[in-house]
Amino acid sequence: MPRLIQISDCHLHADPAARSRLGVPCRQLEAVVAAANRERPDRVLVTGDISHDDSAASYALAARLLDRLEAPWDWLPGNHDVLAPMAATRPLSPELALGAWRLLLLDTHAPGAEHGKLAESAREALASRLTAESRPTLIAMHHPPVAVGSAWLDAIGLQHAEAFWATLAPFPQVRAVLCGHAHQAFATRRSVGERSIPVYGCPSVTDPFLPGSETFAVDATVPPGFRVLDLDDDRLTTRVERVDISK
Repeated sequence: MPRLIQISDCHLHADPAARSRLGVPCRQLEAVVAAANRERPDRVLVTGDISHDDSAASYALAARLLDRLEAPWDWLPGNHDVLAPMAATRPLSPELALGAWRLLLLDTHAPGAEHGKLAESAREALASRLTAESRPTLIAMHHPPVAVGSAWLDAIGLQHAEAFWATLAPFPQVRAVLCGHAHQAFATRRSVGERSIPVYGCPSVTDPFLPGSETFAVDATVPPGFRVLDLDDDRLTTRVERVDISK
């Protein structure tokens, strides 16, 4: 049974000692990587916002830390990322194989914007990819394609999310959607025709956001974390793990 670990929202700076609002992102990513290794994953995916300062050095730092993973790893861009230095550090993969499963990686990055975008051409390409194979499929992106219950976050989620869900409607092999951006773990479902598709949010490496807040707020009570997904032949189970960074 393949095991996928999702890490998200690292927000690294070129300076490893640089602080975020609540801690030191470099040290927190180090701790998350060490904890992820203890879960013995087969693959690790980082769902965006690798960098916070747009620097090539921040991506180089991220790659050095993620190379400590004892499993192959990949990343996709978030709204804080800059594609050129990110892709130059490590190429962006459009698709991963996980045993009997496919994992399709979508780029919802919109240059210069905080919200996410999946253009009509990207949705058409997604439909073509789904038409080509009927294996159980996960879809991963940075921006949530659902409301998360925080007014300020919902304003910068995936634009035209209804069009995304309409694209998925004819494809029953899509088992779940994974996302980052919200800096919090959540699990919900989205009705698509006569079925519903789970949507899973991932804890952040740095600066967790306070759930349900109308305006921007961080939650100093929640430690960093990651999501673990175990993929059986035709179904998945998932849990969230938190990382003690006080030691």
